[in-house]
Amino acid sequence: MIEARHLRVLRAVATTGSFSAAARTLGCTQPAVSQQMKALETSAGTPLLIRTGREMRLTQAGEALVRHAAGILAGLTAAEEEIAAIAGLRAGRVRLVSFPSGSSTLVPAALAALRAAHPGTQVSLVDAEPPRSVEMLRDGDCDVALAFRYGGASDGRDDESGGDSAEWDDLVVRPLLTDHLVGLVPEGHRLAEAGTVTIGDLAEEPWIAGCPRCRRQLVEVCEGAGFTPRIDFATDDYPAVIGLVAAGLGVAVLPELALESVRPKGTRTIMLDPPVVREIVALTLPDLSRVPAVAATLDRLALAAAR
Repeated sequence: MIEARHLRVLRAVATTGSFSAAARTLGCTQPAVSQQMKALETSAGTPLLIRTGREMRLTQAGEALVRHAAGILAGLTAAEEEIAAIAGLRAGRVRLVSFPSGSSTLVPAALAALRAAHPGTQVSLVDAEPPRSVEMLRDGDCDVALAFRYGGASDGRDDESGGDSAEWDDLVVRPLLTDHLVGLVPEGHRLAEAGTVTIGDLAEEPWIAGCPRCRRQLVEVCEGAGFTPRIDFATDDYPAVIGLVAAGLGVAVLPELALESVRPKGTRTIMLDPPVVREIVALTLPDLSRVPAVAATLDRLALAAAR
């Protein structure tokens, strides 16, 4: 096998014309140069150098190898520099996938901080709700997935929400924050001035539900309170949910994180007792967690959540 270090020595000998001069150029001893050239000729299976008086001359095979060595060593140097840049966060790429309310709240602050600290790191962003975002991570379609699961999702069931806590056992889980769900009612509603209500207080109301996972959670919480919600409308779009509530078409339960980036005009928020929460986390694969750009992204997401 031809090694890069042997090619560097061969180029030095070809340039300087002797083992001793090459040794001075490379900062090593003349016997070390001679030993490496013997090893290279053994790997090549043919003589590469011929001694003519005090100088060394390349054979035809040696000339061919030196000619190719220039490109090989240049490519290797470029690769080493690129790897060093990635390791030092002067370069790098992170593919991030996030659910919409995370994309509008946590992600902007995190990516702004990442760019300020490491301007050479490039981040792409795609929206996807869990469990699809977790599937993308395992399929190699992203490096970091911002995801959530509800507090009651650790009951061991394997349902369409992907809420089974065991589902994430093979992943690196960075907890970010606990997001409370709040009730949303129209202005002028009988409970608009109530500070806190139970989910049962809304049992007779028509409902506007969110994404499939949130819809499943809503039904489970309501059934736990002894009723099945009458869902008149369902949409993944939080501004649409707020607009429907403001128009008096029903009530809703939304994460506080979703309300941070939307002006809930025409509505009032009320706290739920007992509280309903969801856990917001950043996920990655164990091997990816050691990549500097990925680790820096996780750190910035955690800082954004802490604020």
